[in-house]
Amino acid sequence: MIDLLPTKVFLTKGVGRHKYRLKSFEEALRVAGVAQQNLVQVSSILPSKCKMISREKGIKSLVPGSISFCVMARADTDEHGRLVASSIGVAVPKDSSKWGYLSEVHGHGMNRQKAGDMAEDLAAGMLGTTLGMELNPDTAWSEKEQAYKSSGLFIRTTNITQTAKGQESLWTTTVAIAMFLFD
Repeated sequence: MIDLLPTKVFLTKGVGRHKYRLKSFEEALRVAGVAQQNLVQVSSILPSKCKMISREKGIKSLVPGSISFCVMARADTDEHGRLVASSIGVAVPKDSSKWGYLSEVHGHGMNRQKAGDMAEDLAAGMLGTTLGMELNPDTAWSEKEQAYKSSGLFIRTTNITQTAKGQESLWTTTVAIAMFLFD
């Protein structure tokens, strides 16, 4: 049996443009540094004791052609001037024996700040619920962020976000990715 419990994770992002949608996506993966991987998308659990490492260190660990597990947000447009956003939110519990959460936001018309805040809010909300914290979903993220951090249950929240505006006669694709690595 293969142990599929990731021990490390890194965040990356990219934007691609091309006349074909698939090639635009591949270009975004290339900018993100992961185009040479066979990506398998998984859901939103950040395993306990999974160490967050730098993008540079993570990319150096990749072996071209490997099957690599990731949480990915992706948004595409072929409309000139349309804003697309992809974001991954991360919420890490203080207790390293507990799991954290990753969230994906993919959308249109959101700027970097809005998409990033939404991704962090979603990840923190999922972790908070797991830890017994129920906050009003209509409360602004800045207020909820303070409540989560002051609870002593979270060590941090963060996000990685890519936005871009569509260009005439081209597909524009944004990706934000949490790449899992194994020892």
